[in-house]
Amino acid sequence: MSEKLKIRVTIGDRIYPLTIKVEEEEGVRKAVKRINDLSSKFEKSYAVQDKQDVLAMCALQFASQVEVKKVADELGLKNVENKLQEINSFLDSHLE
Repeated sequence: MSEKLKIRVTIGDRIYPLTIKVEEEEGVRKAVKRINDLSSKFEKSYAVQDKQDVLAMCALQFASQVEVKKVADELGLKNVENKLQEINSFLDSHLE
């Protein structure tokens, strides 16, 4: 069983206490840094004052990155499947 770790992270000027697995700490801290960096960028670039709007924009950006990657991975997988089918057909035709 994984050890649990209690940490405190700050996102958008608020402190959040979390209980996480020890092996998740680095990823959580990197995610917090990315959120804070992106929110600072949005605040400077778009003169947004409301933290909730900034965090919503961050959430949208991160979620869309995940979805775009999923679509790209699915397309890549389809290309691989098509290539494998071509190879399989080629081998079948030469083995008959």
